[in-house]
Amino acid sequence: MIDIALQNEAAEPDLNAAVLGRLGRRSIVLVGMMGGGKSSVGRRLATRLNVPFADADVEIEKAAGMSIAEIFARHGEAYFRSGEARVIARLLEGGPQVLATGGGAFMNPDTRLAIKARGVSIWLKADLDVLLRRINKRRNERPLLQTADPSDTLRTLLIEREPTYALADLTVQSRDVPHDSIVNDVIAALAAFLNEAPAQQKAGA
Repeated sequence: MIDIALQNEAAEPDLNAAVLGRLGRRSIVLVGMMGGGKSSVGRRLATRLNVPFADADVEIEKAAGMSIAEIFARHGEAYFRSGEARVIARLLEGGPQVLATGGGAFMNPDTRLAIKARGVSIWLKADLDVLLRRINKRRNERPLLQTADPSDTLRTLLIEREPTYALADLTVQSRDVPHDSIVNDVIAALAAFLNEAPAQQKAGA
């Protein structure tokens, strides 16, 4: 795993082209906790690279004809996770693209394998205080946070999930800076990873 610190230098157009050239048909898959910035950063990243953007949660809602909160309420989390895995597997067939996934998607071993086969995974890692500030604005839309103590629930989820998020190909720190700065970091991380990956594969062949 490559851990890239925040950088404020703008990515050059030729760097974008190099990333796309080495990416091939793979998707850039953003993983991490709710509130990590996957959708907002993902949209900007897709625009920068001139590739489509897909939000797995939005696609799940389209397929189900109801909101995620309604899916949880009517059918439960297990039903939602099964549908989530199917939708992500389908979306991964459409690369190159930027794909934002829900907070629990990467916990599914089959989904991780599918992402590994068809994409490059990036964990947008955010500290608990940052996540709390962001999700407080939309807490009612988060089914897993409909508890007596949402802050404690989020803290527990973060502790449980971080070891799995750390299995992602790349880690980029998400914090309260302009989203374009995060996009710059993601592109720099991708450039470094994609430049090294062919050599790594050759060495392991």
